Amino acid sequence: MNRIASLALVLSLVAPAAASAASFDTRQAWQADRIERGRDDGSITWTEGLKLRAEQNRIAREKDRLATKGYLTKADRQTLSGMQDQAARNIRAEGNDGWHRLFNLPRVGK
Repeated sequence: MNRIASLALVLSLVAPAAASAASFDTRQAWQADRIERGRDDGSITWTEGLKLRAEQNRIAREKDRLATKGYLTKADRQTLSGMQDQAARNIRAEGNDGWHRLFNLPRVGK
């Protein structure tokens, strides 16, 4: 019985951290997909795409730096969430800023 209680305690501590990491990665992938869709439909220009992808890379590097201790604290998760919120606002702003690739020009760059 004591083993089951210990296992339940360990799982209750590990599950939120794993869920947090998964939600972070899912959100990063979703934002990267939004950038690429904007590049494909022309609403995000080549230079805007470069800037937005650089921001995504900065967020990923910050996550790696914060996770060097093997876990993310609540403050770390709040910092990363704030960075992702700002990135989402930037993606939305660049997609709706009126600068578009001309419809007859092909997509250029990465």
